Amino acid sequence: MITKNDAVRKTVREGYGEIAKSGSSCCGPSSTCGSSADEFAESIGYEKEELASIPAGANLGLSCGNPTALASLREGDVVLDLGSGAGFDVFIAAGKVGASGRVIGVDMTPEMLERARRNAAGFDNVEFRLGEIEHLPVADQGVDVVISNCVINLSPDKAQVWREIARVLKPGGRACISDMALVNELPDFVKESAESLVGCVSGAITIDETRKMVEAAGLVDATFEAKGAVVDAMMENVSDPLYKEGVKMIPDGMKASDFVTSLSVTAQKPQV
Repeated sequence: MITKNDAVRKTVREGYGEIAKSGSSCCGPSSTCGSSADEFAESIGYEKEELASIPAGANLGLSCGNPTALASLREGDVVLDLGSGAGFDVFIAAGKVGASGRVIGVDMTPEMLERARRNAAGFDNVEFRLGEIEHLPVADQGVDVVISNCVINLSPDKAQVWREIARVLKPGGRACISDMALVNELPDFVKESAESLVGCVSGAITIDETRKMVEAAGLVDATFEAKGAVVDAMMENVSDPLYKEGVKMIPDGMKASDFVTSLSVTAQKPQV
């Protein structure tokens, strides 16, 4: 029997599989979309030098924040990226942790993993694993930092994702997450839209709900920073199939950030 959670995962897997095969989240020529993706990445805090250092095609324009900046990564860190896609944040992180560090990307979409592994040629400190973020293929207490970029909202069981984050972190390890959060309740027709779901919108929950999940997972010293301007910037590119339907659904006189916001979350696993 197919459960509702299974149906959500199927929708997300198929949506991101199509993005991986097309090579961009945009509808236009890949060269134009790549340039647009880099411009957007710069607008939310990525450095030009970082973007120039990663493989072509790793940035598919799917970010809603910059978790690698939140993480203040250090040489030798072991980093885990949840929903790593084509490897964008994995490759950014790899440059920060150096040869003595390691970055693991986990994604449930085979097409994304295939693309990421092709991109990884020449990177000795990265690896990509197939798996769901609710059941991470990672050992207990093996990771210094968990990052994720606009992915936890895709999960039908977000509380389980936060429990998994706590499980894989070393004592004193930290989670640095960029995601989406609700400002106001979404209309039902937006919640039911597959395009909105894959675009990280219809799966959004409130900041308070996120806070409760973080605390219930046993993480401490949590911070939450809302950035509504990031959402409006995302929605400006109406050629993007992940958001164009969502833009049409916004009532007259309102904007996307009246409903959802980009949310930066940091939290720590207590020291033993």
